[in-house]
Amino acid sequence: MNKTTVKKKASTKTSSKTTSKATTKVKVAEVAGEKTPILNLTGAMLKRMFLGAYNLLDKNKEYINSMNVFPVPDGDTGLNMSLTFRSAMTEIENVGSSNLVELTEGIARGALKGARGNSGVITSQILKGMMSVIGKVGSAKITTRVFAAAMTEGAKTAYAAVTLPKEGTILTVIRVMAEEAEKIARNTTDFISFLQKVVDAGEVILAKTPDMLPVLKKAGVVDSGGRGIITIFMGLLATLEGNLEVKELKKDTDTMVFRDTADEVAEIEDIGEIEFAYCTEFFVVNIKKTTTMASIDKFRVRLMELGDSVICVGDLTMVKVHVHTNTPNLALGAALELGEITKIKIENMLEQNRELRNNRNIPDKEQGMVQVATGEGICNLLRDLGVDFVIKGGQTSNPSAEEIATACDRVHAKTVFVFPNNKNITLAAMNAQSLTKKNIVIIPTKSVCEGISAAIAFSPDASVDENTETFLQTMENVVSASVTYAVRDTKMDNLDIKKGDTIGLDEKAIIAKGKNPNEVAMKLCEILYKDSMGSITIYFGEDVKESDAQAVAEKIQNKFPMVDVTIVNGGQNIYYYVIALE
Repeated sequence: MNKTTVKKKASTKTSSKTTSKATTKVKVAEVAGEKTPILNLTGAMLKRMFLGAYNLLDKNKEYINSMNVFPVPDGDTGLNMSLTFRSAMTEIENVGSSNLVELTEGIARGALKGARGNSGVITSQILKGMMSVIGKVGSAKITTRVFAAAMTEGAKTAYAAVTLPKEGTILTVIRVMAEEAEKIARNTTDFISFLQKVVDAGEVILAKTPDMLPVLKKAGVVDSGGRGIITIFMGLLATLEGNLEVKELKKDTDTMVFRDTADEVAEIEDIGEIEFAYCTEFFVVNIKKTTTMASIDKFRVRLMELGDSVICVGDLTMVKVHVHTNTPNLALGAALELGEITKIKIENMLEQNRELRNNRNIPDKEQGMVQVATGEGICNLLRDLGVDFVIKGGQTSNPSAEEIATACDRVHAKTVFVFPNNKNITLAAMNAQSLTKKNIVIIPTKSVCEGISAAIAFSPDASVDENTETFLQTMENVVSASVTYAVRDTKMDNLDIKKGDTIGLDEKAIIAKGKNPNEVAMKLCEILYKDSMGSITIYFGEDVKESDAQAVAEKIQNKFPMVDVTIVNGGQNIYYYVIALE
């Protein structure tokens, strides 16, 4: 059986992530009152521009996150785009030269590996298309015409990656920017003028996105993915002008969300002989006054002498260190010459290597399952139901395509069913297919409630096709709802919502509000219940007392005496309750 993506009926909704006005004002660089023309880009300039674009995007990610169509505290467009871009920049940081082929391949590869959520996946495809054109320039210079052609290819690649493209989204913004770029490049050879006009064109089309998507107009915002892509181009321009300080990229390992149900999964090494036994990581903080950037450079050289896989990035405020070495004591001793050391983590890779060798001897079963979920209670429940791997993630921390692929690789099964449990993770799951040799079948679950029901219905003795059909039927029988709080004032349909209000959502919209979580949970069940339903399961979050969950369950039971009402300690954050009606 080939790698398969199981598709459901096309949705009439689109991405709900939005934002509004630009946060950075870009001015054209001038020398003695005249513009400094930049007619061509070199590899070194391109590298610096994209690092600058990442920095500007990262600085504005919370702003982009905050402009969500639905005023819930899980807006993540900016975060997903930033983490995707960070992965690309981490790749090119490891490229020692300014060779265009190596740089462009690194950006494309890194973006794909780190793509998170729909916005991140689309961003990775834009970068992939652009880099495929720029990488072919070779020893020639990158002109505005080449860059415009790269943008066009980026837009085409992004559109091709989305099954049902929606206008009024990031896709529209990059397409129109590319079309305008082609026109501008015919008469504009100066890159600063070219990029400024491209950014201006982006702002024009972004302002029109509410007219293309009614949901944006209703919320009074523009598309956040579009704002994100414009921010990237503003970063390219500002860096080229010298108006944006480009800092050395710092890799924040705390953003990694890939864990199994027991503990964090270590990075998988190829099974072979281990030359350096200890994976050593730490931070250098409270840098000594006598330490200079030259001192940090010398320290990096010293680490290379002690081992391999060296990462030493930072500045005079903090340095992040990673090295594989047989003498971690010497690495730590050298670091003490710079400042204090903290968050020390030393792992014995010989043990990991032996474990991986043993695991390779485990025979593959026919079928396995990987699910994405958050909350210790929910993760433990999925494990008890036979799910082989749970990737901790959800609305605020979408796993990347690489993390999903890695999870599938660790499942000893010929076919692995992947349950995204969030529509914003489905594209990343689809991209994971190209990063693993496993046969992956994606079941497009939109909520963890659907994922749990599917896990209950799984039969190891059934065929792949039979289980696939069972999963899809199970999804159709589950109605999911959730209770959270509003992060800003808004008006949705007939609801006048104020910041801090408790709100209830079904799979498509906000349908209830109230004074407290129990009141809203009750309203949701009253709105969504149908006579054909036989059970209601309430997963209460980390901020809810079990006694409160029990109280609302009793009220629901009294309201619907013929239904089995169950409460489960889900332990999820952000959402007071996640409710499954079946």
